[in-house]
Amino acid sequence: MGLLDGKVVFITGAARGQGRAHAVTAAKEGADVIITDICSPVDGIRYALASKEDLDKTQALVEKEGRRAVTAVADVRDQASLDAAVALGLDAFGRLDAVIANAGLWDLGPKSWEITEQMWTTVTDVVLGGTFRTIKATAPHLVEQRGGAIVCIASVGGLEATAGYTHYITAKHGVLGLMKNTALEIAEYNVRCNAVCPGAVDAKIWDNPMGHQLFVAPARLPTVMSQ
Repeated sequence: MGLLDGKVVFITGAARGQGRAHAVTAAKEGADVIITDICSPVDGIRYALASKEDLDKTQALVEKEGRRAVTAVADVRDQASLDAAVALGLDAFGRLDAVIANAGLWDLGPKSWEITEQMWTTVTDVVLGGTFRTIKATAPHLVEQRGGAIVCIASVGGLEATAGYTHYITAKHGVLGLMKNTALEIAEYNVRCNAVCPGAVDAKIWDNPMGHQLFVAPARLPTVMSQ
């Protein structure tokens, strides 16, 4: 018996990293999953994002655990693509029990007043806007069902300041505010909304040439990380 036997979990950003770990863990606990990822580059982001092959690998890992996976290429900046992914999963499984709003990206930027309009919009629209749209796409089904759970993947960056990526820190703080208000508004329908705030995770969001800049220059770390 698993903790999630018979349940269905919807996960964004599931092609690799944390999202893949969420999907495989849910499968090990008995859940079927609906997994999405953008599977393409995003303009201005200086490290490689996940591919369709990565998403297919997550599906294979879920199926190796004896569970089913429905996959969809979806951009969390696009409400219609998220709505379509949810509909695809509902057609296959007939229910939805839990949501993990995991999709995100990161940018090591200049000082706050030097961030370009494009990079501000890109990072905040994926990290915060994507969480909002994921909730918007899934919450009505949980409300109708009168039960379920939403988990927003925030960050330690949602709890404290970190010099060097103001747009990301601002968006993650916003995720916590969104989570708190959603929790208040959805509780009457027997649905929970919580957040997890990880620190640095061994995933491609950090393990790339841009992320390595933080760790190959140790003299910079006290300034960046001590706020």
